[in-house]
Amino acid sequence: MASLKKTLAVICYLAIASATASYAAAAEQALLVISGNVTKPNKGKAFVLDQAMLDSLPQTLVKTETPWTKGMVTFGGVSLGTLLAAAGAEGTIIRAIALNDYAVEIPIGDAKDPRVIVASTMDGERMRVRDKGPLWIIYPLTDEAEYRGELTYSKMIWQLSRIEVK
Repeated sequence: MASLKKTLAVICYLAIASATASYAAAAEQALLVISGNVTKPNKGKAFVLDQAMLDSLPQTLVKTETPWTKGMVTFGGVSLGTLLAAAGAEGTIIRAIALNDYAVEIPIGDAKDPRVIVASTMDGERMRVRDKGPLWIIYPLTDEAEYRGELTYSKMIWQLSRIEVK
């Protein structure tokens, strides 16, 4: 009887460890979560994208200088408008939230400019967390003088992990 209890305890432990590992793997794969007023959720009430889903959307290149990089840099990613459309976002404001919980509000009207992107690459390389990745909202600062300034700089959130649509 004691060996049966030990065997059951080991089985329960392995089942819990396996489930925990599965949830952790799924959480790690979620690159961006769009929640709030979304009409096309794919996981609960949110629209969740992993890297493959993000890569499957139309990609845009934006070549610009930023206050945080040296010289002209080419960013690649999905336009903010495309992402919001994919999620069926309806609202006037998005709240962009970084991995460290830094948050900023962005008028949804900014997404009308197809050059405002959620970048995942910088000069052709995937951005890592230590290099402002994995996602960074980029505005075409070099091309548009109206974007140069503290207001736009504050909206260029790096290490983006969530978007809440209001």
